[in-house]
Amino acid sequence: IKQKKRHMGDTKHFCPVSLKEHFILHPGLQEHAAKYKEKLYYFATSEYREKFLKNPEEYVAHSEPIQAPPLRMCLLGTHGAGKTTCGRQIADKLGIFHIQFEEYLQELILHKTKKKVGPHVDEENEEEDNKIPILSEELEDFSQTKTKTETEESKQEETLTDEEEAIKANLIASDDLPPKVLDNIVPDWWKKEPFRSTGFILDGFPRTADEVKYLAERGLCPDVAVYIQVEDSDILDRLFPPRLEKWKEKRRKKKEYKKKLKELKAKIRV
Repeated sequence: IKQKKRHMGDTKHFCPVSLKEHFILHPGLQEHAAKYKEKLYYFATSEYREKFLKNPEEYVAHSEPIQAPPLRMCLLGTHGAGKTTCGRQIADKLGIFHIQFEEYLQELILHKTKKKVGPHVDEENEEEDNKIPILSEELEDFSQTKTKTETEESKQEETLTDEEEAIKANLIASDDLPPKVLDNIVPDWWKKEPFRSTGFILDGFPRTADEVKYLAERGLCPDVAVYIQVEDSDILDRLFPPRLEKWKEKRRKKKEYKKKLKELKAKIRV
């Protein structure tokens, strides 16, 4: 039996209300369909369907075609797969934003933690280099007062809000971020400028089934999701040599630091 051709509306199978009000291509559902001027429209929810039927002229094209939103892309893959490298290159080529999700979380708490946290973060101590230039005659006084001021500062640094604690736990132990925390971060990239009209590549999100469910429930639909799959041996060959070099450099700096500190202490004794 030859099926009758459906005459779809201006937004095809995407919800016209989501597109008009949130500038998001949200796939509509057949159970929330409506006809207007012999054309069929699908809607994300029954509420959007009712809103459309009350004032359909607001959501259909008139003199010009309806403008489509910019590209929103999710780039996924294991650590070391090359997401960030690919994401930056694609973003530069297309003229859209590149958002590195884990890096963005680090920036949200960096003003309190004073250093990045997590298993993949290089734990280099840059404070060691800052201690050396201290003049030898001031070193004794500085060392006596330093313990008090450092403990006071560390107490201030560690007073994180519940939201910041959740972000820190996610970075360190990959604990799930609560929806309340995600609500303050993720929707802005879809709904606020300059991301709303420019588009973006979201690198490293969503990472779990719950985060995919969160995007679906909030109606935050990416246009495409790319998963980069790499062999474990390739990741090891890529990540191990630079990490080994960093470790060697860190050891070398530590030896130099101890040597300089020993010389300073000897001068003070003299």
